Amino acid sequence: MKIISAAAAALIAVSLALPFTSCKKPAEPNTLVILHTNDTHSQIEPDSKDIGGVLRRKAVIDSIRGVEKNVLLVDAGDAVQGTLYFYLYGGEVEQEIMNILGVDERILGNHEFDNGIDSLAAVLKLSDAEKLSSNYNLDNTPLAGMFKPYSIKEYGGKKIGLIGINLDPEGIITKGNYEGLKFEPIIATANLMAEKLKKEEGVDAVIAISHIGYNPAPLVGDSALAVNSRNIDVIIGGHSHDVIDPQTAQGATRSRMKNLDGEEVLVVQTGKAGRKLGKIEINLDSLGLGGRPKYELIDIDGRYDGKVDPVLKATIDRYKHGVDSLITLWVGETDREMKNSDPELLNFFSDWVLERGLELAPKVDFSIANKGGLRDGLPAGKFSKGQIINILPFRNYVTVIDVKGSDLRSVFDVMAKTRGNGVSHNVKVTYDTVGGRENYAARDILISGKPLDDNKTYRVATIDYLAKGGDYMRGLTKGSPVKESPNAVYEDLLYYLTEGKGKGKLLEGESGNRWSIAPVK
Repeated sequence: MKIISAAAAALIAVSLALPFTSCKKPAEPNTLVILHTNDTHSQIEPDSKDIGGVLRRKAVIDSIRGVEKNVLLVDAGDAVQGTLYFYLYGGEVEQEIMNILGVDERILGNHEFDNGIDSLAAVLKLSDAEKLSSNYNLDNTPLAGMFKPYSIKEYGGKKIGLIGINLDPEGIITKGNYEGLKFEPIIATANLMAEKLKKEEGVDAVIAISHIGYNPAPLVGDSALAVNSRNIDVIIGGHSHDVIDPQTAQGATRSRMKNLDGEEVLVVQTGKAGRKLGKIEINLDSLGLGGRPKYELIDIDGRYDGKVDPVLKATIDRYKHGVDSLITLWVGETDREMKNSDPELLNFFSDWVLERGLELAPKVDFSIANKGGLRDGLPAGKFSKGQIINILPFRNYVTVIDVKGSDLRSVFDVMAKTRGNGVSHNVKVTYDTVGGRENYAARDILISGKPLDDNKTYRVATIDYLAKGGDYMRGLTKGSPVKESPNAVYEDLLYYLTEGKGKGKLLEGESGNRWSIAPVK
């Protein structure tokens, strides 16, 4: 009888337990395999559609590591915020799980700052991964000394340089949550670092791990960085939740771009919530000789349930009881599924913000909410306290402000760039689409049937994040505060559903977008 080693037996067991698609045949000799995630947003368990989950992701990662010599696992930010695991444990769970997954390199996303920079510094002390930030100067923050401007790894006799590129915090991270951080320009810093790595450090390839979004016009995103770059070979992105699938014609075009020197840059992103794992294969022998990296997205689904890592499962189980206790505490009911992308849920929320504003102060004219603040949806039938918190996980507060109409006009223009945002039922807006998304602008704005008056002061109910200029609504920062709720948004909404006017009523929202495309004149 032939005897095999324990290591070989383990590899055979992994191969038999997992679908062939996850580990295929090994890459060519002297290849670096980069596995990457972005915007996993505390999605520890599979989502409501039974997609994703860290146990499945680890099975895929382990299977690839089992057959490949050189594997690098990176995360492009926003590993936290979005489920009860973050609400209850403040980021501790995510750090522990990333350590078990064996994340090698990571950068910051904007949501890493949600609990403030002091809390972030405390949580990141639990992280084993090497941390990169090339265009954030963190010297005068609690994060000082925790991040490197770049890293150099060596595989198969070749040197790989890695940099971390982050977005401008102004207008997207709550003011006060990034005190002391100095932001450096994206393209200039990235090019400077890449040049240093190639010309001074002698690296053979530069990988930029970014959290700036693919094409957040008019801001700088991965697509703009790619075409305005030199010396960067691959951009691993995040923030915009784009699924860049090279198997589709559109994805193939979006993932291959030419830089200032006419050289190809591979640009990738996996979407969100850990539903997919990105896999890049770089032939180290062809670096500098025109070789193209290979790229694929691996779906993380129930095919991988046959291989469960016991250490990871035990870690999740330690925290799961607290999550389950909130998921089964029923607080309301709806007669239809309401996705967070549906107008019904956004309209309900916007109308409720107006109602809560009227409880805080008299004579509120209308409300403004943000659809990006709705992180999940509701199923048809009963829903729980935990599901409401999953929809509104941020510790924001309903606030009432007085704002001049002229300042509000710029806010409506910003909302037009997202093809409409949350407004109460008494607001109707038409907007132009001529010239591309960066030029979208509100044309006709009606408040209770009357055109927006630049000279009038309006009383607006919104959330404090927007009132402080979040989501680039800087016009709201010119308003005067009137009254703010002492309770977080999800606490006020839970009270409304269990003790207030919504108790015993079906949760439902008006259908249809309150924004419409303006007819061509």
